[in-house]
Amino acid sequence: MAADFKLSAQLVGHEADVRAVSFPSPELVISASRDCTVRVWRRTKPSPPEYEGTLLSRGSEYINSVSFFPPTRDRSNGLVISGGKDSIIEIKAPTAASSDNADRLLVGHAHNVCTLDVAQNGSYIVSGGWDGQARVWNTTKWETELMLSGHENMAVWSVVAFDEHTVITGCADKSIRVFDLSQSIAGEVAPRSTIYTPEVVRALCRVPQDHPSGADIASASNDGTIRLWKINGQQVGELHGHESFVYSLTSLPSGELVSAGEDRTVRIWKGDQCIQTITHPAISVWTVAVNRETGDIVSGASDSVARIFTRRPEAVADKETLREFEDAVKGSAIPQQQVGGINKEKLPGPEFLTTKSGTKEGQVQMIKEDNGSVTAHTWSTSQQQWINVGTVVDAVGSTGKKVEYNGESFDYVFDVDIEDGKPPLKLPYNLSENPYERATKFLNDNELPLTYLDSVANFITENTKGATLGQSAPSGGPDPYGTESRYRPGEVSQPHPPKVLPQKEYLNITAAKYEAMFNKILAINKNMVSAGRKDAAFNPDQESTLRALRESLESSKPLPPRSLELVVRLVTSWPYSDRLPGLDLLRCVAKIPMAADFNDSVHGSLLDLAITTSLPADGSAPNENAIMMSLRTLANLFSSANGRSVVSANAERTIGFLERVAGISGGEPIGPFNRNVLIAYTTVSINLAVIAHRERLLSSELRRRLFVVLGAILSKDQTDSEVVYRALVALGTLLFASTAEAANLGVAGWIQSASNRASEDRVKAVAAESSKLAPR
Repeated sequence: MAADFKLSAQLVGHEADVRAVSFPSPELVISASRDCTVRVWRRTKPSPPEYEGTLLSRGSEYINSVSFFPPTRDRSNGLVISGGKDSIIEIKAPTAASSDNADRLLVGHAHNVCTLDVAQNGSYIVSGGWDGQARVWNTTKWETELMLSGHENMAVWSVVAFDEHTVITGCADKSIRVFDLSQSIAGEVAPRSTIYTPEVVRALCRVPQDHPSGADIASASNDGTIRLWKINGQQVGELHGHESFVYSLTSLPSGELVSAGEDRTVRIWKGDQCIQTITHPAISVWTVAVNRETGDIVSGASDSVARIFTRRPEAVADKETLREFEDAVKGSAIPQQQVGGINKEKLPGPEFLTTKSGTKEGQVQMIKEDNGSVTAHTWSTSQQQWINVGTVVDAVGSTGKKVEYNGESFDYVFDVDIEDGKPPLKLPYNLSENPYERATKFLNDNELPLTYLDSVANFITENTKGATLGQSAPSGGPDPYGTESRYRPGEVSQPHPPKVLPQKEYLNITAAKYEAMFNKILAINKNMVSAGRKDAAFNPDQESTLRALRESLESSKPLPPRSLELVVRLVTSWPYSDRLPGLDLLRCVAKIPMAADFNDSVHGSLLDLAITTSLPADGSAPNENAIMMSLRTLANLFSSANGRSVVSANAERTIGFLERVAGISGGEPIGPFNRNVLIAYTTVSINLAVIAHRERLLSSELRRRLFVVLGAILSKDQTDSEVVYRALVALGTLLFASTAEAANLGVAGWIQSASNRASEDRVKAVAAESSKLAPR
């Protein structure tokens, strides 16, 4: 019997769901994510394996598919092929830098490119998308060679380049289509045959020739069933075990099949039996791929992590990594609706686990623990034991109250206006659900087009921000300083507080009082009109655009046309003394990708604009609040991938501005005792440290300058705990990225001084973490 797969390595670096993976060689893994990036992971150590990730590509939209074009004489490293919501397929060498241009851009799809495959001999690429198109691309001319017809505008979820002349597609219309590429007419190929299935086809894969079923292909569906088919349409088997949607399929060199799905698992299938279940500490496992040489597999999940699993003893992760993974799985919160109705009183106690065996691999058993909680355990056939995979929780949101809809309980039931003049549709949602899957179900139930998917999913995300499973709502209203992302000690004391370093998330300062802001802008504008300043004042139409902008910001809608032009005019044409509300508005729009993309020949990027307009042109003393708004704008640019690209390209100017504010260069410090300025200053520093650690960006010189910038806060008698805490988090995260640049700066002394002055345990704790990293 084959050995079980065990964790080999965890690839941490993405900031959102890992939607697609490829494993072309033992030394190379490729991943694509909803964080709009493609990353390349290269093995740097064989045993236990270690991988170093680099950013290959950053786009402006989700990237949902990836494949690999094999090496050729002309392209010895092969090519990475990726596609996503921007509808463009990018072709790029895996050795390229993120700033390098793509080798090719394939344009033709009208919507999200959700699936890609490459012919084994490299003769063509096939793609599928939400636009109902499946395209075959010539790899010599890099253009569409054939269109595969018959999908009738329904999403093509999966494509397989079955052989040199055969492509198979899986579609949302519950059909599998087989195409003979040699039978084209005027560049279009009709299906040679169509296989009708009971459910939407989410995934396809080629079945190995020696599979006992004799199947040619396998398909996966929303009903959790994997079906095995001959290419002539005959169904020859079904695999049952998954408890929800199955998103991805692949096959092993051993002849086994591998699947991944919404039930948090990757499953290994031998014949028609599940022989291993690998539970992940995530809501969904979106994707799985195999390396043909080693038989290792890589998965991508909703927790932003790609994981490699292996059967080879020499490639298993070290004991600490294995224990961390097992603990993460055990610590997972499993939504009750994912396991169905539970009667606690009828559940067995912990003794069941040592006295009863499971009947099949992956069988789930609920246990009522001595403390009253309910834990879930799955049966491992190979280990002949029950494995703890998490605690079952009742998915009650921050309000603590459920809402009834159609006889079921939900955390939220939203009213969604799809069409004017018609009653709103009901959208039920539980916090434990994946927003995209709930949005997909909502659209399917109401027979609405998938083009609404992102809008509905974003609506859910925006309207449930801050709500958590089983926790009470936070006390108090919004932080008046706009620092709602501030670190707060837990409400319940913990004997062993979790480690803070390295900081992994970017922080922003987005809380705003829009009514006061826009009223002030309109009042100043009225004064300008009275004073005859028609060159700078807004006309009535422009005032209407401003009001529409306020509504868009308050409801998280797209920016109205020409509204960004007005914001630019506010901060460039209005007198410096009247500019503050305009700078406040600038920092509010900075979080929006479209605004982050602003660039013109006069003012430069949004970052240039924020810095330049916060300083008086006549060289007089800067307004501290204007500087604070500029710093908040820089912090909020990190909210989007577009904004982070702007900061990365202008990192020297960003750090130079921090040096000016700190008084390191260009004059006296600005706002050295202004808490708002200092919190914004340290927030920008944290985000720069995160980008240095996660993205491996910032040159050695810039990192050293950032250390000095943080020393300007920590080496002085700063007493505000939030300012000191943020400075220490930034310092510690930067030390995680590299310590060489901190040599001979006295970093250890800064940390000790801050710790000695601290009155809060959280400050002392992060100081202790940082101290362990500091060069001596």
